[in-house]
Amino acid sequence: MPKVVVTAKIAPEGPHNAIFAANGFSVAFPPANCDVFQEDGLIGQLKDVEAVVAGSEPYTPRVIESLPKLRMIVRAGVGFDAVNLAACDKAGIPVCTTPGVNHHSVAEHSIALLMAIARGFPLLDRKVRENRWDRKGYPRVMGKTIGILGLGRIGQATATRAVGLGMKVLALEPYPNHEFVKQWNIELVDLDTILARSDFLSLHLPMSAENHHIIDRARIAKMKKGVMIVNTARGPLINEADLCEALKSGQVAAAGLDVFEVEPLPLDSPLLKLDNVLVSGHVAGLDHESAHDTSKMCADLIVGLHQGRWPDGCVQNMKSGRPAGWKW
Repeated sequence: MPKVVVTAKIAPEGPHNAIFAANGFSVAFPPANCDVFQEDGLIGQLKDVEAVVAGSEPYTPRVIESLPKLRMIVRAGVGFDAVNLAACDKAGIPVCTTPGVNHHSVAEHSIALLMAIARGFPLLDRKVRENRWDRKGYPRVMGKTIGILGLGRIGQATATRAVGLGMKVLALEPYPNHEFVKQWNIELVDLDTILARSDFLSLHLPMSAENHHIIDRARIAKMKKGVMIVNTARGPLINEADLCEALKSGQVAAAGLDVFEVEPLPLDSPLLKLDNVLVSGHVAGLDHESAHDTSKMCADLIVGLHQGRWPDGCVQNMKSGRPAGWKW
């Protein structure tokens, strides 16, 4: 009986259970006291495992080399920067993602953060709880300009919601869907233009060497004074030390962050000392519907490959397709 371990934050009672059971797989979850973000903890949980439904834990070369039975990694989401693709190529392990299942959830969370920081949360809530009845106004969102970095599924879903709020949308996207751009009256611009013109900046880029710290001190200096920044993509897109400095100076008025350079976010992070920062714990893609669909898709991909069906369109490595002679 092939064994699957689920390290991703999906509900144990999700639809994956029925799919795996019907196809002869056993399923296990790491115990609550196991830190799978540490290599030894992850290796210990995945020994004798043939497939993993992965979260954001690091699949380093050492981890991959320590798991000779592993045949497949499926990321519950669209990011795969925590997986060393070269090591997986060497070991013959396809790495899959689950595109198209959580973009609405992430977009809603992005807009929720945007609206919250625009209206002064969490500080407004805290003031009332402290008996400070401070009735001052905040800028209106309607009519403002939002710059969206990355116009893939999530960026597009965020853009349509921003248009619904009456915002002007600028976007940076190297491979745009021109029909979508025209339909939603989006202006495609370069990075410097987005930085100079945006009242709000929402990040939806993949993590890569090129995009690492794409928002840093130098680029923050090019932004409008008082810009507000939302990041629901990947923490290392932003240099957090530079962001903190800008939040203190007022160059950045507020930030809404769901992702961080180090996760879980350390309790001594300077971000947590600032009243103009609203945080959540990498949960943007986890609404009930996306959790269900992600769970189902992960199981379908694993069962499909076990039965000989190559998951075209979902594999992020092995770019030339199924290697000759590959088998489970």
